[in-house]
Amino acid sequence: MICSVKQYSTITNGSDIFLRQSTRPPMQRSLFLPSLPVQKSQRSVISVQKALHVSAIESFGSPKPRTSLIKCQAYEADRSQPIESNIELPKPDTRSEAAKKLKIGVYFAMWWALNVVFNIYNKKVLNAYPFPWLTSTLSLACGSLIMLISWATRIAEAPKTDMDFWKALFPVAVAHTIGHVAATVSMSKVAVSFTHIIKSGEPAFSVLVSRFLLGESFPTSVYLSLLPIIGGCGLAALTELNFNMIGFMGAMISNLAFVFRNIFSKRGMKGKSVSGMNYYACLSILSLIILTPFAIAVEGPAMWKAGFETAISQIGPNLIWWMAAQSVFYHLYNQVSYMSLDEISPLTFSIGNTMKRISVIVSSIIIFHTPVQPVNALGAAIAIFGTFLYSQSKQ
Repeated sequence: MICSVKQYSTITNGSDIFLRQSTRPPMQRSLFLPSLPVQKSQRSVISVQKALHVSAIESFGSPKPRTSLIKCQAYEADRSQPIESNIELPKPDTRSEAAKKLKIGVYFAMWWALNVVFNIYNKKVLNAYPFPWLTSTLSLACGSLIMLISWATRIAEAPKTDMDFWKALFPVAVAHTIGHVAATVSMSKVAVSFTHIIKSGEPAFSVLVSRFLLGESFPTSVYLSLLPIIGGCGLAALTELNFNMIGFMGAMISNLAFVFRNIFSKRGMKGKSVSGMNYYACLSILSLIILTPFAIAVEGPAMWKAGFETAISQIGPNLIWWMAAQSVFYHLYNQVSYMSLDEISPLTFSIGNTMKRISVIVSSIIIFHTPVQPVNALGAAIAIFGTFLYSQSKQ
């Protein structure tokens, strides 16, 4: 080893220190640094795979040996400068942040676009083939089939579940099934825009259920944000030209069911490590099992067959394409929405959901030429704005 020891004007080679015979009694702690304390509890963070050199020992202040301040620096044999101890951690990669924002933007764009396409094809099917229970069943069946194939071919990793997972998921699936069927029944009776205007009142149900059934309390701003939601929905309902009580009640029941779905999901699914995509897939499979016997009991194969023959004679083969499209797009838009929950906060998701309703309402009015009175449009705008205020106040 080669090292140098500096003490003002004298320079001594390290090899002389080690070879020189010392007349002092031997010391146990150090051969040539008697004033350095030994700390047994600390470990060196410097690699000793290469030879280390003592670069300098400088005394300051008084020339007396006992009052000297020793400064010791070590460096590897092939380095000319001491090893820096203040190592900086790598800065966050701006490219990864930009990629994450782009990914979230793609999720939102796909979520809104797929939802708009689903609502268009869903309404076309229900106008020509008014069997909402079968339509709801086909939507869940298509999504379940897609995910089963994805798991079997290993396109997507299958979730690791147990019996406790399915028990916790069961009440969530029941509420999801009720909400899905009720919304489809509503769309079969009224305009798509009216259904979504009423469904924008879901935050009001959420607050009321949480307050009176669960005993939760909210800030005053949350309660105040419910006023424009309730008032806007009421104004839109009163001025709806094609009002239908079954359609109105279907949307209201859907709101209540989805509130309980969210409550059951938060309480029962805590600690369940399943991705958003697989979570919705399991939910679709269980909901399909629950819904199928009820759909057969309410409508039945005889009604489905007669209605299908009538629709085919009027619409033609396009009906089959519409039914397939609405089933596929229903699963895709829900799957993307659950996947986005893995990337964004609940507040961002609520704002995105509000913007989604606006896009669905506007697009359905344009495509289906839905007549809208100015007062009806005002009520819809007030209700949606109240939903936005609620999402801000909830945080």
